[in-house]
Amino acid sequence: MEKKLNGVFWCVGVLGLVTVVLTVHAITCEEAVQTLMPCKAYLTTPAPSPTLACCQAVASVNASASTTQSRRDLCECFKKKAPVYGVDPQKAKQLPGLCAVQVPFPCDPSVDCQ
Repeated sequence: MEKKLNGVFWCVGVLGLVTVVLTVHAITCEEAVQTLMPCKAYLTTPAPSPTLACCQAVASVNASASTTQSRRDLCECFKKKAPVYGVDPQKAKQLPGLCAVQVPFPCDPSVDCQ
């Protein structure tokens, strides 16, 4: 009986640890950039509107940035990566609104991420 109880406590402990690790994990800059690749055509070409896949990616990245620090990190990330990918700043500003996603900071290269 003691062995069974120890096994149960061990499983509960491992599941608790996995939950804590998953909760603490925030989306990285590279993960966010990869997730937003469906938006590249809209953000870098004369495409008139974002695709459904793009809007789903915007919503996913926004949901993954659940802490103040992760949002600050993504803000800095986007400020650095946008010029590398040739992102049109005006289109970046419009993207959340076009996708009906409320983001905690404006998508603007001049924004103070702090």
